[in-house]
Amino acid sequence: MRFSLFAHMERTSHAQDQQDLYHEFVALAKIADEGGMHTVWTGEHHGMDFTIAPNPFLNLVDLARQTKNIRLGTGTIIAPFWHPIRLAGEAAMTDIIVDGRLELGIARGAYSYEYERVVPGMDAWDAGQRMRELIPAVQGLWQGDYTQEGTYHSFPKTTSSPKPIQKNGPPIWVAARDPNSHEFAIANGCHVQVTPLWQGDAEITNLIETFNTACTKFPDVPRPNIMLLNHTYIAEDAEDAQRAAEEINRFYCYFGAWFKNERPVSQGLIAELSEEEIAAHPFYSAEAVLRDKVIATPQDAIARIKTYEALGYDEYSFWIDSGMSFERKKASLERFITDVMPAFA
Repeated sequence: MRFSLFAHMERTSHAQDQQDLYHEFVALAKIADEGGMHTVWTGEHHGMDFTIAPNPFLNLVDLARQTKNIRLGTGTIIAPFWHPIRLAGEAAMTDIIVDGRLELGIARGAYSYEYERVVPGMDAWDAGQRMRELIPAVQGLWQGDYTQEGTYHSFPKTTSSPKPIQKNGPPIWVAARDPNSHEFAIANGCHVQVTPLWQGDAEITNLIETFNTACTKFPDVPRPNIMLLNHTYIAEDAEDAQRAAEEINRFYCYFGAWFKNERPVSQGLIAELSEEEIAAHPFYSAEAVLRDKVIATPQDAIARIKTYEALGYDEYSFWIDSGMSFERKKASLERFITDVMPAFA
């Protein structure tokens, strides 16, 4: 099993300086590179200080100049916000600049808050259909002289300019959950990213079973890789783990508030949740987070991640977004690199 880092700029208060947050993001990526992690992933979001990431290619190009070996992934591009010719060209140019280290993660997106601002009237189903049209188009444009008559984008014979360094283009990863998404990814020669979000080991097992079932439907397609994205905190002791569970539970309460898109937003920040609202959430709780996520001392984390390796996951991505201070994120990541990863060497 290989390991990666999934990270963004997170702004939870007007008092936080955005340039400082970016420097902290870069520092975490450099620790991951120096520690031998395989990839650093960062995504795309718009108008949300909760996750500041308007164009991941900009971040990855900068990281390429500040790291040595780590691969650089979009986790993930929001498919319906892109024209296929633009995405094919920008991804290819990024691949050239980063010396062939690009991994291209693509998803339909998650937040209706973004949908209604960037593509008004679009819902999640429509976004998924746009993704299904986009990915084959990008692959065709990298090969060159590709023509499309699509539902969303039609264009005459076109070639991506430039073309990527990597043969057949950067590896494409599809964020998948339901069986149809897994099958689409495999049929189109893509790898698969999954996350249980706030759910636990039962969902992690269900996701790999869905992936394996989809693989059996395409016996002539080489088995792609599957990556598990999971909130993780490597604790000093039980007290530290409890504190982390409370912090990550707060993160999920805010995630849920953004997802529901019912709360006022001003200057990129959602209206603050009260302690009473956090305590009254129907299924988010610190106890559930501690039970269902990898929030543990190193030995306990090793044992749990070993079960994911045995299930067949190829990559474990350390999701570090949590609303924690930079110092706490850094300490946890360093413990993961020094005390957990060697058990999988």
